[in-house]
Amino acid sequence: MAVWRGGVMAAALAMAAMGRAQDTGLQSQVEAIAKAHHGKVALFAEQVGGGKSVAIDADKPVQTASIIKLAILYHAMVEVREGRAHWDEKILLKQGEAVGGSGMLHFFDAPMNLTLKDVLTMMVIVSDNTATNLAIERFGVGPVNARVEALGLKNTHLYKRIGKPALEPMPEDQPKFGLGKSTPREMAQLMETIGECKLRRDVQGKLLPMDEADKAVCAVGLEMLKAQFYRETVPRYLPGGGDQSVASKTGSLNHVRGDEALVEGKSGPMVLSIFTYDNDDASWTVDNEGEMTIAKLAKAIVTAWSPEGLDEKKMVPGLGLKP
Repeated sequence: MAVWRGGVMAAALAMAAMGRAQDTGLQSQVEAIAKAHHGKVALFAEQVGGGKSVAIDADKPVQTASIIKLAILYHAMVEVREGRAHWDEKILLKQGEAVGGSGMLHFFDAPMNLTLKDVLTMMVIVSDNTATNLAIERFGVGPVNARVEALGLKNTHLYKRIGKPALEPMPEDQPKFGLGKSTPREMAQLMETIGECKLRRDVQGKLLPMDEADKAVCAVGLEMLKAQFYRETVPRYLPGGGDQSVASKTGSLNHVRGDEALVEGKSGPMVLSIFTYDNDDASWTVDNEGEMTIAKLAKAIVTAWSPEGLDEKKMVPGLGLKP
């Protein structure tokens, strides 16, 4: 049944893609920016709900770094909506469980009690690796991957906990991709699904429009994404630094920088899925070339599609779109 549902969704995505027109003028701009970058660029951006799109290697599997954490967030949101998880349920961080790298929990004294909402908030806002592991242990790698596969995302995969042994056999390509893999197009679809608040399915497996209970869950997830701490990529050159008009999840490795963002323009919502990789600049400064390239691409896209600016009032569950 899961395979059949995934096939239906994949076909639907393909039909939707055919209905979008490539913005040829903007395409030339983004290609020029990408060509100037000392590394590689893969991206997919579209006007949500139809309209224009631009793409560079949009179907190429890439290292997601922490952007794969969006798959965990989406799975958790569905589980909360269906009553199998609760925002206020307690999760214990035991002594010795913390891992270093991104985040803050490894600086805190353990044992300590957190709520599921605390864990997911830390995972999203500051990309906390310890929180991510707690979320993975709560939900499992397999169920998260089954969830995204049911969306028709065949090249999106979460592999394992961070800095901990794998809990199951690893695919052969895990050493190449690390924590997770996806394509710009597939990750854009996942982010769009979160933004449009599509959490439930009918008996045929089709995603259903948002209802009030969905809306309550999605409001929590969207607030996490709007509060993203790392704003040197997509929001960097946008009016007001994006303010509350951008909901995003970033990902970074030495030679990888990425950002997955929903942007609410006065002309309507946009989703930007931008990855730079094999980057020459491996520095960890705000002026890292990979991050600045993403910012330049985002500015070009948003300016072209929403010249009148941004509209944070529409950054709500459903993105202000009609059901």
